[in-house]
Amino acid sequence: MFILKKIGCRIFQICFRAALPLLPYREPKIVSSCSELPCVFEKEKSQSVLIVTDAGIVKNGLVAPLEEVLKKSNIHYAIYDKTQPNPTVNNVEEAFSIYCENKCDTLIAIGGGSSMDCAKALGARVAYPKKPINKMGGVLRVLRRLPTLIAIPTTAGTGSETTLAAVITDSDTHHKYALMSFPLIPHYAVLDASLTYSLPPHLTSTTGMDALTHAVEAYIGRSTSKETRRLALEATKLIFENIENAYKNGHDHEAREAMLHAAYKAGVAFSKSYVGYIHAVAHSLGGRYGTPHGLANAVIMPYVLEEYGKCAYKKLHRLGIAAGVCSENDTHESGAKKFLEAIKELNLKMNIPDKISGIKEADIPEMAKHAEKEANPLYPVPRLMTRKELEGFYYKISDRS
Repeated sequence: MFILKKIGCRIFQICFRAALPLLPYREPKIVSSCSELPCVFEKEKSQSVLIVTDAGIVKNGLVAPLEEVLKKSNIHYAIYDKTQPNPTVNNVEEAFSIYCENKCDTLIAIGGGSSMDCAKALGARVAYPKKPINKMGGVLRVLRRLPTLIAIPTTAGTGSETTLAAVITDSDTHHKYALMSFPLIPHYAVLDASLTYSLPPHLTSTTGMDALTHAVEAYIGRSTSKETRRLALEATKLIFENIENAYKNGHDHEAREAMLHAAYKAGVAFSKSYVGYIHAVAHSLGGRYGTPHGLANAVIMPYVLEEYGKCAYKKLHRLGIAAGVCSENDTHESGAKKFLEAIKELNLKMNIPDKISGIKEADIPEMAKHAEKEANPLYPVPRLMTRKELEGFYYKISDRS
């Protein structure tokens, strides 16, 4: 990377970090179950609700308890259940039409990060009915208040119920737009572990590793605070203690609840301290091939952390201590490497591959271009990398023979 560009990136990040205490971050109000929502509806004067979800959530019966609550509260509702794993502009526009047709005033997102991202972007469209999604991509481009937004996660990983970000894929170009504005933070989050019982093992593992990625990137970046470091360490500890149990036994309530809280903590941490190149590369894969975000993060994480090298050893060592895989007596390098091996071992135990299939060599330069544009200068990574360096990760994770 040219020296002037590096200097520009770091100046931007220093200024942004200095401004963090002045920015209007907030956390959603926590609700422990859907049965407590009538009080929320009464407080927010909700009369018509749009539920944003996907077909799998509806098929598994996870929307049914919410529907019962709405019926008992005599609140009109409609359902949009066509959200894709990487939600598209078309998804948002379809949901927007249903929202307007039913004169809705409240949004409820139930599902994983995709449903929440779709609902957030929909809220932005409601706030700016004449502005297309691609005009709202980037930082602080959504300033108006959204309709009341309630997030109900059925996975423990994305932390989207706490964040100011929504990632939407352009239906035509397959490029991802990241909307990052404070009004996108949900007003309420329902953290009910019983809603995650039916999550299949492969989604339990990849969404859990997604949460770990959030904690790790939030911790090793250069825009941390005492609060975000604490939350990232707590999330890392909870994930290493509980993810395998949740993976092996979906009805382990204690493990499921711990993973929900880990995802929440990691979500708050990365909302304030941001992520890094793992996410930038993962987003480009999701946009181009529809690669599930949690899977992409899980596969990419060890490669990127190894590439950071010694500039990340000290912080990775601290994460390893929190995870219980190394000790204070280890050197920073030794502790960091033990932590990296523990991540690889977790992936292996949960049948997460170390490669991603279907990556085409001809697509790599364009994906690296998008990843570099997303990450620089916004992400306060330990070491800045060039587009050419980012291209190397696609080759490393490709299963091409």
